[in-house]
Amino acid sequence: MNASARLARAATIDDLRGLARARLPRMVFDYIDGASGMEATARRNRSGFDRFLLRPDIMADVSSIDLSTTVLGERLAMPFVIGPTGLNGAFWPEGDLCIARAARAGQVPFVMSTAATSGLDPVVAVAGPLRWFQLYLFRDRALVGTLLERVRAAGFTVLQVTVDTPLAGRRNRDIRNGFSLPFRWSVRNLLDTALHPGWALQMLGAGTPRLRLFAEFAGQPGCGQTIAQVLQQQISRSIGWDDVAWLRAQWPGKLVLKGVGLPAHIRQAVAAGVDGVVVSNHGGRQLDGAPSTIETLPCLVDAAAGSGLELLIDSGFRCGADAAKALALGAAAVQLGRPTLYGLAAAGEAGVRHALRILADDLALAVALSGASTVAGLRGKVDPG
Repeated sequence: MNASARLARAATIDDLRGLARARLPRMVFDYIDGASGMEATARRNRSGFDRFLLRPDIMADVSSIDLSTTVLGERLAMPFVIGPTGLNGAFWPEGDLCIARAARAGQVPFVMSTAATSGLDPVVAVAGPLRWFQLYLFRDRALVGTLLERVRAAGFTVLQVTVDTPLAGRRNRDIRNGFSLPFRWSVRNLLDTALHPGWALQMLGAGTPRLRLFAEFAGQPGCGQTIAQVLQQQISRSIGWDDVAWLRAQWPGKLVLKGVGLPAHIRQAVAAGVDGVVVSNHGGRQLDGAPSTIETLPCLVDAAAGSGLELLIDSGFRCGADAAKALALGAAAVQLGRPTLYGLAAAGEAGVRHALRILADDLALAVALSGASTVAGLRGKVDPG
């Protein structure tokens, strides 16, 4: 069976995960699939959905289902955002460009990561009008200012600031595999790569993935350092609400904080003039033992009530029914991480498009069987499990 036939038979995100696992060397697949510590938070992200049940309804006109919605003032064809992920060029050549094109076709935003392996101009050249950007707050404010100036001039309208990574979580799979960028080759990794010739030949043709965007404005690293090490060293370990106020003054567009998980964060974000938050535990890749995002969502929606703050959510979403539960609880949209990365790793741009199609079709079915015809009509159609 050829690659296109295998992709066509992928009915679920888990099917795409299987295709990605078969194509990638273990060290690369585990970077996508793994989480921190004992991976308890990642597992809870999935089990947390069982705490909520969609409420089926009948005798409703569901002859036409409209998944479009407005998020942060922008009209989306469906309530999904392709979230920021780094090192995408390690999963498929020019991975950021593949995702940007798929997002444009799906009429949803692609949040370009500071850790992108494509430069800013190539992404802008293929991206649609829904341009969002993810920022790590660096110790060097001049560096942040330079980046924000370039991003603003390139037409990005939404800035997502990641606030839950003062330190990277301890990801044991990456430690065991010796995963890093640039790749560190051991006998074990070389043998594993030889068993995945499709990926190896693509990487040979495309060249070793590099953090091209960061290199564009940070310059070349000093002797003995890699650009990935410089990026990690630059991320501030002391982000405070005064930093958010500074960013609010610097950025004229919509400002979003990614990594929010407590009601107090919501109240402080509102006071700081933030436009939205992403309820996130980084897909379980940061603090192990934390609650799932779907479990924390209801109290955060209550904290934001009447403020105008928009809540997006990520971590653990694998199907349209998952998304329907979050939307019913009050989320404005679901931000995707692994689902679209599995698609990218399986089949490039076609795989990302397929992942979006799976999720959209599944969500449309959940909307209809809940007796609604729009995303807004889902609100409240969920009960505790």
